[in-house]
Amino acid sequence: MINHWEMVYGKGRKMIENSYKTPCGCIHYFVNIIDKQKITLVFLPGLTADLRLFEKQTEYFEKKQNVFVWDAPSHALSRPFTNNYSLSDMAEWLDKILAKEEIYNPIIIGQSMGGYLTQLYMELYPDKIKGFISIDSAPLQKSYMTAMEIWLLERAEPLYRIYPWKALLRAGSRGCAQTDYGQELMRKMMMSYDSDPKEYARLAGFGYRMLAEAIKADLPYHISCPALLICGEKDKAGSAKSYNKKWHQKEGLPLIWIKNAGHNSNTDQPDEVNRLIEKFISEVEKGLFMEIGMAHNVHTIFTKLLALTS
Repeated sequence: MINHWEMVYGKGRKMIENSYKTPCGCIHYFVNIIDKQKITLVFLPGLTADLRLFEKQTEYFEKKQNVFVWDAPSHALSRPFTNNYSLSDMAEWLDKILAKEEIYNPIIIGQSMGGYLTQLYMELYPDKIKGFISIDSAPLQKSYMTAMEIWLLERAEPLYRIYPWKALLRAGSRGCAQTDYGQELMRKMMMSYDSDPKEYARLAGFGYRMLAEAIKADLPYHISCPALLICGEKDKAGSAKSYNKKWHQKEGLPLIWIKNAGHNSNTDQPDEVNRLIEKFISEVEKGLFMEIGMAHNVHTIFTKLLALTS
């Protein structure tokens, strides 16, 4: 069997490839369990990105923590895949994959669409998650969105279809990241669809429609575990910065702004994001969040702890 991880990153990396069959196609993922007593970090990339989005995180944590990362349905290695599923289906498949790998109560780290998926996962399985880190994502509750924003999500595909592919490559890479590394990585991920740009348009359009459907369901999407919001100060993706400000203000969730970072802040400033993840793990393991109870107190204490360790 071809080891795709070694093909990309070379020998010496510990991640093991596995797959899970669904009615729509096969999901490919990579996992490294070093100690079942340790917390597992589950990394969920955003729409049109793939597992390479978290390469700086998996490299840093794979020898310290249990690590899981996937190519989401219809993305990269998880193709071909029939676009006939919902965000709820994705959450159910994720749950079955985690159970298959005997991964229980993980910390889920979702970037953009991966953060939306995590919120739906919590809605379905509130007792199966130990912590949530949102990276440049936004709240899934309908109350945060205007009717026009939902209408546009449902009609994004034609815009992607008429956009010249080379121009879209430039706009996509520069719009998602600020650094040379971040922009080049996003371009590489987009190039997975270079042979058929219409597939990229279909994927983006389908993903946004799926997101709109989940928002319109108007479920509580309650954050049932300790959580941390991370957002790039230069995030230009939609209204991500505005959503995160409102999310923080309404729910009292701790919000950390990443300087010199765009929508893919974990690729623009990987060392800083890794530090925040590591600190979050430490506080969850100590049970600090559980003892405090109130979200706004969590924010105050977590921010002070970060300041002390900066």
